[in-house]
Amino acid sequence: MLKLRVGAVLLLQYEVKMKAIVWSKDNCSQCVQAKNMLALRGIDYEERKIGRGWTKEQLLESVPTAQSVPQIFLDEEYVGGFTELRNRLQNVN
Repeated sequence: MLKLRVGAVLLLQYEVKMKAIVWSKDNCSQCVQAKNMLALRGIDYEERKIGRGWTKEQLLESVPTAQSVPQIFLDEEYVGGFTELRNRLQNVN
């Protein structure tokens, strides 16, 4: 938390940390790249790995048009795949 004092008014600014969901599968290089990019940016992520507790049907419930992985959400907003994530994060500080 960052505290700023402006005149007699104390403003509190909270750092809100992004959270991500990464749908992935084994042997997926773009999935690894996406997770590494998130980690380097300090963005916490939940990995939902197909075949490891998650199913393709569950992925399709979240992203009906998904034809590949990774499929990524940032703060509950659908981003797309690795390329879309990279483009989105280039536009963030």
